[in-house]
Amino acid sequence: MSFFRVFAALAMMAALVGCGKPQSKFRTYSGPEVTQVVVYKSDRRMHLYHYDTRLRSFKVQLGGNPMGHKQREGDRRTPEGDYIIDRRNPNSRFHLSLGIDYPNEEDRTRAKDNGWRPGGDIFIHGRGPRFANARGDWTDGCIAVTDREMEDVYAMIRDGTPIRIKP
Repeated sequence: MSFFRVFAALAMMAALVGCGKPQSKFRTYSGPEVTQVVVYKSDRRMHLYHYDTRLRSFKVQLGGNPMGHKQREGDRRTPEGDYIIDRRNPNSRFHLSLGIDYPNEEDRTRAKDNGWRPGGDIFIHGRGPRFANARGDWTDGCIAVTDREMEDVYAMIRDGTPIRIKP
């Protein structure tokens, strides 16, 4: 009888170890192409579109000073206007991230005319371990979603996708 108990215990442990595999943060997406991302800062919402059809919507967190367009480095504002998703970071400290091509030419000119540095490194990203429980607007100007949501966003959006960020 003891042999059967040992065998059953080992079989159960083997089954549990197989279930405990960490899930990859890289997901696949085989739906319609995301042709545009639109962020409404006042509503704290980001929508992914295939032309006129909304595919997904996400609640977002923004820069810690969310009112108005980003003017300069360190103002903690999220930019407003038309940009492009231009890069991806699979090793981001915020889980995964997609780069936004801020500053554009207009942003650089405005900053130069005022004697400011425009800043940069604006991303759509997850929270990562440090900000896993963050509430409210906490980024330095980026657009944040949960890590799980970012996995979907990362899979759905391709480099070159336009993003419009509205007040």
